[in-house]
Amino acid sequence: MITISVMYPEGEGATFDMDYYMNTHMPLVDKHVGHVLKGKTVLQGVAGGAPGSSAPYRVMAMLQLGSMADLEEFGKNAGPLMADVPNFTNITPSMQVSEVK
Repeated sequence: MITISVMYPEGEGATFDMDYYMNTHMPLVDKHVGHVLKGKTVLQGVAGGAPGSSAPYRVMAMLQLGSMADLEEFGKNAGPLMADVPNFTNITPSMQVSEVK
């Protein structure tokens, strides 16, 4: 299994519209790449590891795919998703592709 982690780091002046993200962007994810997704999880940061510290990421999305072939298909269809990012945040997301062990 492959997981794409899309992470929106916290930072000064960072904005993020969670309502838009959940109700507009995530349905776009389903529309454009849902056919290759095995699952998806959205995590909203609430705290860091040390007591009283802030979460390093405002939001993280974990998108599960079955194979590297699914990842290729995901990439072919992800353009509209990336184009939508400015509609809900001014944060440039970090992305990582991982193999689940």
